[in-house]
Amino acid sequence: MFDSITILAMAGLIGLGIVALTVLTLWQGWLRLKLTELERHPDRHSDRHRADPDHPLGITRIEMADVKERLRKLEAIAAGVDL
Repeated sequence: MFDSITILAMAGLIGLGIVALTVLTLWQGWLRLKLTELERHPDRHSDRHRADPDHPLGITRIEMADVKERLRKLEAIAAGVDL
């Protein structure tokens, strides 16, 4: 009725399905864990502490604003303007 190649192919497909289902379940569990972490500590994951992905050094937005303000002050000093 079934030759050995057909049985082997069916077993492989069933095994692949089991592995795919297991990986999907693990992925959903990991996402649930990360969501729980975000809900427990929302201040740790706020936007102001997140590094700027466009900046090559990964400087946070607050640090970048601080550097820009210092640069403005130095430029004003160099131009002879009193702050």
